[in-house]
Parts: sequence; structure tokens; C-alpha cells
Amino acid sequence: MIEAPFVFETGAASDTGRVRNHNEDSFLALPDAGVWLVADGMGGYAGGSLAAEQVLHTAKSSLEHYSPAEEAPEKMLEASMLEAHTMIRASRFINEKEPHSTAVMLLLQPGRLTWGHCGDSRMYRFHGRDLVSRTVDHSYVEHLVSVGKVTPEEALTHPNRNVLMTSLGGIDEPRIDFGGTNEQVGGDSFVLCSDGLWAYFGEVEMGLMVAGNTARKACEIMIDEARRRARGAGDNVSLAVIKLIDLPAPKPSPSSFRN
Repeated sequence: MIEAPFVFETGAASDTGRVRNHNEDSFLALPDAGVWLVADGMGGYAGGSLAAEQVLHTAKSSLEHYSPAEEAPEKMLEASMLEAHTMIRASRFINEKEPHSTAVMLLLQPGRLTWGHCGDSRMYRFHGRDLVSRTVDHSYVEHLVSVGKVTPEEALTHPNRNVLMTSLGGIDEPRIDFGGTNEQVGGDSFVLCSDGLWAYFGEVEMGLMVAGNTARKACEIMIDEARRRARGAGDNVSLAVIKLIDLPAPKPSPSSFRN
């Protein structure tokens, strides 16, 4: 159970979309354990769904064996994703296509927030409506942006924007990047989402939607709007929203005024 000088509210949701008749996204929301995860599987009807589910399964297993006093949070996240990678690779023999998955995972602990990701599922951190940071996709287009070949605006419509440079279950060892902060500030919000969501929203607009609504309502609004903007061509979409809220300062007791 999380113990901290603030409370948090959270919401999570997933939608199949209109292009596919199955959902290859999965999300995990365990508020009592302080864990949220979004995975976007790929690899056909069975392969993609099972790959994403495998990411969730290994996350639960790693969490059960995690001892914060003995293991750094980054190590737990890394072990979870590497185990998922191994299990997805093993499942290739029973699937019609090569399954793989992205993953983004957030761990909230007293005095510490840690996240890790592989692929192009993202985590955004906002304070109020302002973007503080976001994860950088492991994609070909993000590489082009980093070397100045295309602008962030051009990347949104680039024909190769969905080409990944690493994933869980891929041929090569996955690249997993981590981030974290010791600052837990009331007014901070975190959005974990698959590309079926972030493809339709700029950072400013997303920040406004999250800041202006409860976590659960923000999930509903963004999924509905993503579906509308997709005009019948939307992919699977999954997201989780976590909002940190300051606890009110305790009122001084009458005895505190006595001399």
C-alpha cells in the first residue's frame, strides 16, 4: 500500500477501435501497489494479444517478488520487461506471425517515482496543464527527429512513423530506457498510453484535458475524441492517468494556542 503526504486519483481504459475486431493492447492498473502499465502487442490476432498479456503477466510476477529494500526500482522494471521479452520470443513457435510488444510502466513509491519503457508506448508527465517531460519513442521517426532530419510536426504524418527500432519479443535484445524523480508534487499528472491515443493529441491539448478533468473522465474524453478524429480508421487505444493531489494541511489543535 502506498503511504505518502498526498493522495492520488487514477483511471484507465482501453478500446478496440474501428479497424480491428480484436484488441492487441493491454493495461495494468494496481493503485494499491503503485503500479501502472500499458502494452501494445503486434503479431496477428493471437500473437499480438498474447504478447501484450505476457507483459502484464511478468509485471505482476516481478512485483510479487520485489523487495524495495533490496532491489532498485529500475532493476525490477528491467527484470519484468526482459522476462516478457524471453517469454514472447518463446511463443513465436506457436504463432502465425512474429509476436512482439511495446511497454511503458510506472512505479509509484513513497518519495520516488520510476518509469521504464520499450518501443513507442509513452509516458507523459504534466504539472497542472504544462508538460514536464515525456518518454522518447524507440522508433525510426524519433531517431530522425533527434538527428534533425525531420521536425516533430513532420514526424506526426511521416509514412514510417510506426516503424520501431526495438520491442519486447523482437529479434535483438530490447532497449529499455528509464526515468525517475524523487519529487512527488501535488498537481503532477502522468499519462501512460499506446500510439493509438497519442497519435491524435498534441502535448498542450493533452495537458489541458488531464488538468481539467478527473483521471477517469480524462480517459473517457480522450478515447472518445481519438475515435472521432480517427474517422473510422482508429487503432487499438489504451491509457492510464494518475493525478497526484496534495493533502490539506492539518488544522492546528486548540492546545497549540495555549501558553
